[in-house]
Amino acid sequence: MIPPGTTLPKPSPGAGTSARTNTNTATHTATKRGAGGATSRASPRARPRLRALDGLRLVAALMVAAYHYGGRDGEISEAWGNSPALQFPTAHEWFAYGCLGVQIFFVISGFVICMSGWGRPPRSFFASRASRLLPSYWAAVLLVTAVFALPFVAYEAVSPSDALVNLTMLQQPLGADRVLGVCWTLWAELRFYALFALCVVLPGATRARVVLFCAVWTLAAAVSEAADTPLLDLVLMPQYAPYFIGGIGVYLVHRDRRDLTAWGIVGVSWLIGQHYAVAQLWHAPDPASFSDRSSLVIIAVVTAGFAAVLLIALGHLEWMNWRWLTVAGALTYPFYLVHEHLGWVFVRALHQGLGLPSYATLVLTVAAMLALAWLLNRYVEGWLTPLIRTGLSRPRLDLR
Repeated sequence: MIPPGTTLPKPSPGAGTSARTNTNTATHTATKRGAGGATSRASPRARPRLRALDGLRLVAALMVAAYHYGGRDGEISEAWGNSPALQFPTAHEWFAYGCLGVQIFFVISGFVICMSGWGRPPRSFFASRASRLLPSYWAAVLLVTAVFALPFVAYEAVSPSDALVNLTMLQQPLGADRVLGVCWTLWAELRFYALFALCVVLPGATRARVVLFCAVWTLAAAVSEAADTPLLDLVLMPQYAPYFIGGIGVYLVHRDRRDLTAWGIVGVSWLIGQHYAVAQLWHAPDPASFSDRSSLVIIAVVTAGFAAVLLIALGHLEWMNWRWLTVAGALTYPFYLVHEHLGWVFVRALHQGLGLPSYATLVLTVAAMLALAWLLNRYVEGWLTPLIRTGLSRPRLDLR
């Protein structure tokens, strides 16, 4: 999942785009490289946030929360006292599709990272990503570890060593236990950032370079799938690549809606993305299985995710200029981090401890996690994010 807070370069005049909005009130410099590779133009322009994109982030996060609370078995069944299929006899079938919120997050991430990296030097790009990801992540790891260590909490905490390793975000490749169940998506995000930084940000973003990056990654991911080589799968992420690439294509459409190559990138990515979503989530009807997802509904949800980001990119949702969506976008990332594991604790306390009905417990748990996310955003991100960004962006003197 990608946190909010990136900036948007203004498309060049005559590009065929309508007036665009931004995901940040800060300015960003749009650059154009000449034949010699030097920057030939810079015209920063402040733009308002893409508030509809903030709203879509919140929708995707709530989809994932619905899946974790009522669309699967596992530890959440212990919190409810039995299977969510019994707690939500009808709704659980729809909650089971909530996991597709992750695919929507990845499409948004492709859009935002391309927007964030365009015209930005590598140091600034790295500082932006680190300052957005780390503060709430560190706080969530420490908070969940501390809560699970309490004697009256029924869930086992990871070892102190593994908890410390989790602070690096590298626990998965290092084989350590995860503190946060959702952190596997951050590992995918980190690999995407690395690929994009090395291939686009470091040499300098241009349309041709971004298009080549999308084309090569799409083909290489398909080869990786056919080769079934663990190292290639680790680097190229064939099952997630089409969503990131599709988001990049949407950003190219945002810059120039008449760019047929960009539309082609989006179309191919959607076709491959729906294939992976169905392959991973559909199974033949089985009475012993918790979920019985329809392949048509899976395709429809993935399509809706791509379409929503496209509508935002094309400016068709600019009417959704509601200020509260900015707050929603700010809360989405910390909510996403804390909602699953701490949600187990709240569900058990409210449903089994206080005897509240299933739907009341669900609503109150989501509200509690949003309130916690607000605290993290205000008192952790509000303090630590600018410190990290400033510290990593400041040029260092060469004392050699």
